[in-house]
Amino acid sequence: MSDDATLDDFDREILRRLQVDARATGEEIGAAVHLSAAAVQRRIKRLRQLGVILAEVVLVDPAAVGQPMTFILGVELERERADMLDAFRNAARADPNVQACYYVTGAADFILVVLARDMADFEAITRRLLFDNPNIRRFTTSVVMSRDKVGNAVPI
Repeated sequence: MSDDATLDDFDREILRRLQVDARATGEEIGAAVHLSAAAVQRRIKRLRQLGVILAEVVLVDPAAVGQPMTFILGVELERERADMLDAFRNAARADPNVQACYYVTGAADFILVVLARDMADFEAITRRLLFDNPNIRRFTTSVVMSRDKVGNAVPI
């Protein structure tokens, strides 16, 4: 969906509330926004159909599942042909340790957010994703010291 003109104030408030708690019921949301539960559910269904709501997911604490280390990588490719960009994108998407992959402007071609158990695990990830790829010119790594704000909430 490219134009938020089809969203009214009720839709925006429903989206705000769902971003905070995707398990909120139609009754809870309806009471807060002054709509019936059925009206809220119809609007949520429409927002899904329009592609405004992309997914409803659970946020997991990485440390609680043995992935306590987070790394931010800046990756510079040797060549930026479309097929090589797509090959790197596909490899990043397929790797379960890559939490985010952004194609960017500036010194790096891609910025990755990567989770790992420890430094040995991170080394294995870099070998499989970067060192074994002949199209990687160089990469930089920043180790995340503290996860002060993490999320996917969009300002509405």
